[in-house]
Amino acid sequence: MQTRLEKNGTTYLADLSAPTDLSIPVSANGITAWGVPGATLEPHGQPGFTGSVATGASVNFYDITFNPHAHGTHTECMGHITERPYSVNTIPPAPWMEARLVSIEPEPAGKGAHVSLGQLREALGTPSCEAVVIRTYPNPPSKRGRSWSGSNPPYLDPKAAAWLAAEGVLHLLIDLPSVDPEEDGGALAAHTAFWGLPGNPRPAATITELIFVPDSLADGRYLLNLQVAAIENDASPSRPLLFKLKEL
Repeated sequence: MQTRLEKNGTTYLADLSAPTDLSIPVSANGITAWGVPGATLEPHGQPGFTGSVATGASVNFYDITFNPHAHGTHTECMGHITERPYSVNTIPPAPWMEARLVSIEPEPAGKGAHVSLGQLREALGTPSCEAVVIRTYPNPPSKRGRSWSGSNPPYLDPKAAAWLAAEGVLHLLIDLPSVDPEEDGGALAAHTAFWGLPGNPRPAATITELIFVPDSLADGRYLLNLQVAAIENDASPSRPLLFKLKEL
């Protein structure tokens, strides 16, 4: 199924039957972060019933315990860092957005590494899009199942996050556990900058973390469909789909 799109006088063709899924699923043996044990999926049990066909039930009926921030691809809103509750389900992302994919190898910073403002500006120029997808290198397939806890992962320079917000980017997607350092004393400077807090809050802006972008995708412009599970919480599991755009 192909569709034509027009933006700023340019026409694009997209094949809606050929997405690339950037999500890492929640699974019992899947990705973990923040020192949280793995997700659990267990048959529901109550007197006279255990929800597993393998043990004699007529249906599989599993309880799932997970933390959206630690167990797979997730999308979060500014309620992640505000005292007032905000739900990512309140202002869902638009169904279709133009996204820019860029690849960056984080540079040394302090005791770790980060994606700097200079690197991001060089890769993007003027973003002129609703969403930015950051793929960091190295990018082994093992990223999809690793434990990030205690590994001091790279992060995003808060100046880069502030620049994206100033450029009008509403949706930021990255293949790391967080846009902030694993240990920062609770500063969460990149989250704060991207959401414009406290003075210029951006309730429609989202940050999606723990994606995986295969090397088969070249940097450039894409059509993004960011699917977020309908859960009333600051963050929820999500499935970002990228579709190649062909300029006509």
